[in-house]
Amino acid sequence: MSDFYKKILDGNKKWVESKISSDPEYFQRLSEGQSPPLLWIGCSDSRVPANEVIGAQPGEVFVHRNIANMVVHSDMNMLSVLDYAVNVLKVKHIIVCGHYGCGGVKAAMGNDSIGIIDNWIRHIKDVYRIHHAYLDSIIDEHDRFNAFVELNVKEQVNDLAKTSIVQGAWKNGQELCVHGWVYGLDSGIVKDLNVNLCSNNDLDTVYQLKF
Repeated sequence: MSDFYKKILDGNKKWVESKISSDPEYFQRLSEGQSPPLLWIGCSDSRVPANEVIGAQPGEVFVHRNIANMVVHSDMNMLSVLDYAVNVLKVKHIIVCGHYGCGGVKAAMGNDSIGIIDNWIRHIKDVYRIHHAYLDSIIDEHDRFNAFVELNVKEQVNDLAKTSIVQGAWKNGQELCVHGWVYGLDSGIVKDLNVNLCSNNDLDTVYQLKF
């Protein structure tokens, strides 16, 4: 058994002991169900743990993560998480949280082939194509990278609102808002991009579904 593998098993035991020592009923309560008010759609990057970033406890955040926090309409994994969060858990907020320095976004700025992930990154490249005039006008590469990260988050927020799942919830009068954030790896601070969609009236008419 490797030292790292043993370390994480031991870490679990210490974590359980610390929780029980301060609250003997902690795990019993968690086992009885969940009713988180928030769905977090974030990047798979190991440096952006959803709960820790916002100081939330287990049971407070329903989480979906993938490379570059994408909302792809053909992704049944994401759609299943979204459907369960909205229609069963009745979350009131969905946050798409990207992060500066995102490797997936960086890869989408270039043309190097990485592997099977190329197929996923193509969706991020679509965002660049839509906003290429603005992004190409930014001379400094680092500033352009940061701007692309932010634009990617904004596009994913809009793509969430376009889904029949989210629009169906709005049609039924369910309280639900979709927000866009970017996390700073070097600061730990979240930047609210002030993109907040809370009804299908916030969408372009062509995307508004009639039920």
